[in-house]
Amino acid sequence: MIKDSIILGIDPGTNIMGYGVIKKRGDKIDFLCLDVLLLNRTENHHLKLKKIFEKTSELIKIFSPTEIAVEAPFFGKNPQSMLKLGRAQGAVIIASMTHNLPITEYAPKKIKMAITGYGQASKEQVAGMLMNMLSIGKKPKYLDSTDGLAAAVCHALQKNQLSNNKNQSWEQFIKQNPKRIN
Repeated sequence: MIKDSIILGIDPGTNIMGYGVIKKRGDKIDFLCLDVLLLNRTENHHLKLKKIFEKTSELIKIFSPTEIAVEAPFFGKNPQSMLKLGRAQGAVIIASMTHNLPITEYAPKKIKMAITGYGQASKEQVAGMLMNMLSIGKKPKYLDSTDGLAAAVCHALQKNQLSNNKNQSWEQFIKQNPKRIN
């Protein structure tokens, strides 16, 4: 019996938090929602973190996800930005853990690679591929929303790989990957 899973994907940010929700059943992925939480008018950093926590908790209550995928902060040149993004991610993680939901982090390059096949893809390329893949008619105003959705889809695709490889024998692996054996 194939069990449905609802995956909430989040791209944490201190100015814009993007999110997307999908339903996965077997190999089929259905689009449910994508949007953003705008935080750029909120001056107080701690208040931003509170809003991120509250919005994540609200999304959990609305969609009842079974899993959460979050984009990990990328290593930039500005340590202050990294610290703020890490705190935003922490607010998402705490909200998820408060609701006893498993959470998986993905590096931006891994997400881009899963969606487009290219780890250096632009936000526009990721959005375009998701719109095509999930039959989304209108391009969203903020591409941070498709970044959140991309995290969810990346997680769904990773789960497919894991479940497809679960019953694979070493003999099958060697036949499928001859160049990986010395």
